[in-house]
Amino acid sequence: MLILNAYAKINLALDVLYKRPDGYHEVAMVMQAVRLADTVTLTSQPNDIALSINISGLPADASNLAYRAAALLKPYASPQQGVHIRLDKQIPLAAGLAGGSADAASVLKGLNSLWELNLSLDELSKLAAQLGSDVPFCLYNSTMLATGRGELLEPLPPLKSCYVVLAKPAIEVPTSWVYQQFKADKVSRRPDIAAMRSCLAAGSLTGVARNLVNVLESVTIPAYPVIAKIKESMLRYGAMAALMSGSGPTVFGLADCQEQAEAIACQLRAEGVPEIFIAETVSKVE
Repeated sequence: MLILNAYAKINLALDVLYKRPDGYHEVAMVMQAVRLADTVTLTSQPNDIALSINISGLPADASNLAYRAAALLKPYASPQQGVHIRLDKQIPLAAGLAGGSADAASVLKGLNSLWELNLSLDELSKLAAQLGSDVPFCLYNSTMLATGRGELLEPLPPLKSCYVVLAKPAIEVPTSWVYQQFKADKVSRRPDIAAMRSCLAAGSLTGVARNLVNVLESVTIPAYPVIAKIKESMLRYGAMAALMSGSGPTVFGLADCQEQAEAIACQLRAEGVPEIFIAETVSKVE
């Protein structure tokens, strides 16, 4: 049996450059892992893949990314090897935090060990890209620049350790819809990736905070104004900066200490935001 943490991610910067011939969008994203995690338990069993989940509303079948990750590795294992996958979900669903991708990445890493496949991290990353654009990042965690459709990764200097307040309103935003609706001429500010890189290298949390930009806000916020309201509340209650993660709807705020993060979270709960989490950043590859 193996037990792994599947860490959520946030986007410190997210730029959409153009639509590619394959239908995906070319992106440039600074991605950061945080210690809000699902628990993935892998237990050896003969032959078959089975999946169970601690919550309803998520399919526990071959359509689940974690199951698909195991199926993708099965041809590399001996025929008699199987696995029971148990997901204990803490990362909210459809939140822009890559919960499903994190689970899939943990299954890939865990089964590589459990089934003694001896695949390199680069080989696992190529397989991960077949499952989804965020899955390769979730193999590495830490702080990375993601380009291509998100699968091309470059390590960045780690974000100075801080606390993140994550607030998810009671809505779900389909990622595919957000990208379909994206129009470059509606974007008022694009990320400065070079500036973000410099601030990370200097260990400047205030510099990182000044450079938080997500161009997908130009789509999601007009459709769901509650996201802007949460951002404004976070700043009013003392966050260094606030931004929507991924395609939304989760908003994160940076706090330089746990006490500040807890105070922000308390105020947001009083406003009625239904799902709020506090998580520390991951400062090294895990």
